[in-house]
Parts: sequence; C-alpha cells; structure tokens
Amino acid sequence: MSVVPEEETAPPSRRPGPALDLALRVAGGVIAVVGGALSGVLELLLATVRVGGQLIGVSVLVAIGAGIALSWFAREAVGRRWAVVLPALPWFVLMAVASVRTSEGDLLISGDNWVGLAMIVAGAMTFAVMGFRQILAPPTGREG
Repeated sequence: MSVVPEEETAPPSRRPGPALDLALRVAGGVIAVVGGALSGVLELLLATVRVGGQLIGVSVLVAIGAGIALSWFAREAVGRRWAVVLPALPWFVLMAVASVRTSEGDLLISGDNWVGLAMIVAGAMTFAVMGFRQILAPPTGREG
C-alpha cells in the first residue's frame, strides 16, 4: 500500500472549437442587436400608456432595465468590451426616427410627452453608463 495519493486525471475540457465559438459569438451579437430593436419598439409603445388619464413612466423603467440587461448580455455573449454598442445602436436609431416628423405629419415621440423625453434620456444614460463601466472594468482572460 502506497502512502502517496493516486493522481486523478482531469476530464478532458469540453470547450467548443474555434468555429463553434465564433458562431456562438456572432449569434449572441445578432440577438443583442435584435433585442435592442425590440426594446426600442416596446418602449415607444409604452410611452403613451395612461392610467386614469395621466401618463405613467413605465417605459422609462423598461428603458433602464432593458439597457442594463442587453448591455450585460452583449458583453457576455460576444466577449468583447465594445459589444455594448450592439444593442445601443438600433435603440438610438429607433429613438431618432421616432422623434422626427414624417411627411404625413406623424410623430411617435412629441415634445409635450414627458415620458417619451425621460425615456430617451434614461435609455441613453443607461447605455452610456454601461459602456463607461466596460471601459473601466479590468480585462478578463476571455477577451482576445
């Protein structure tokens, strides 16, 4: 009988190959972009929600929560610091388009709708803070 403990062999690592890793990162990036667009549409729909004839700020809360969640997801899925731009870009484009009057006179976010204006400010600040946090975060071993 030996007093030296037997060495256990470590199971082989089940890390995906480089092609699968790239495919998963691209898929995560696409999901982040689609999520940013869907978040913007949902927030625009909720900007006019009223209770008892008064506007409520539910879209502001959705803008903050979705911005945080989508920024986190994009960073984790893509594995790069710049990934916070993926959900932010379609969101900003939708907000810009919604605030410009069409040739027919339609306007999704008007200047007298405090919820729409607060939603734009809150969403923009959320994406800015999440991006700034990525700049200040220490590098991880996953980034390449």
